[in-house]
Amino acid sequence: MAVWLVRAGSHGEYEQKFIQENRVYVTWDELDVDLSKLEDRAELTDALNARNPDSKPKRILNWVSQIWPFVNNMQAGDLVVLPLKTQRALQIGEITGGYHFEPDGPDPYFHWRPVRWIGEAIPRSHFGQDLLHTFGAFLTLCRVQRNNAEARIEAMRANDWKPETMRSVIRSPTPAVAASGDSETDDTDVEELAGDQIAQLINARFKGHQLARLVDGILQAQGYTTYRSPEGADGGVDILAGAGPLGFGSPRLCVEVKSESTPIDRPTVDKLIGAVTKFGAQEGLFVSWSGFKSNVQKELASSFFRMRLWSQKELLEALFAVYDRLDEELKAELPLKRIWAVAVKDDE
Repeated sequence: MAVWLVRAGSHGEYEQKFIQENRVYVTWDELDVDLSKLEDRAELTDALNARNPDSKPKRILNWVSQIWPFVNNMQAGDLVVLPLKTQRALQIGEITGGYHFEPDGPDPYFHWRPVRWIGEAIPRSHFGQDLLHTFGAFLTLCRVQRNNAEARIEAMRANDWKPETMRSVIRSPTPAVAASGDSETDDTDVEELAGDQIAQLINARFKGHQLARLVDGILQAQGYTTYRSPEGADGGVDILAGAGPLGFGSPRLCVEVKSESTPIDRPTVDKLIGAVTKFGAQEGLFVSWSGFKSNVQKELASSFFRMRLWSQKELLEALFAVYDRLDEELKAELPLKRIWAVAVKDDE
């Protein structure tokens, strides 16, 4: 069994198509040629050059190294790892068939393989830091082999995708080793890796009800006056928040915070909607460290003006936006430093 990293667009723009259609696609623009008819990589190189005359040879060779294995090396039974951009999670699937060519597209959906997605998306925090480093390769498609990835992912699958092991709060990423052929390269998404380290630190220092303390601090930094329920039965909410110095202004929020390792389902979210009415609030905020089941977001359109959902992604974005205004005690527990780095794309 091989494990393949597949990305659904640089901004996750193809995620829902991949998941809803139970397929993984090669999404290079205008590549309207049956790749199974090409005899070798040289023919694929020619096809890409013809459609991208302004691209540098190094860039074309990089594309060939990603596209060729999709057609010729992937096998039914292999696993695919799809890093999600819409939440800090990974969707895992199993390849169930061969390569298909759709001559009519539409562009760029000419090439696909069928896949069976295995359960809900898995929080990134369930994976060891070294595996997350491997998943951070700046490639659209590659085979994942470093750090014994294939055996470890298969073991997680057998263990119902529970967190892999207890690890240190911060573990320096394993230095990348350049690989030839179709494996990962040393180009990694440093921003994503930094987010993983911050998430692991939060997971270690704000377990259980302590996560509500962090959310409470973020809301206060946003300008809310809050009341946080003590640990134990909370009557359906962890935090009450109101605008202004006394909390009597609008909006008024009921906030529920869940730190468990499984995604939250729709009935659990509905309880918070009921609590909004019970406490005389106007809106609700549900914070789930492990995200939400796939149907939750789609079914909440009718509550758009009353409810917001925060997974790890939204929680981290809110944290970064107000970090400088956080309580000093929280900043001491969660020491972060802003850095600048050059953003280079492709072969620039």
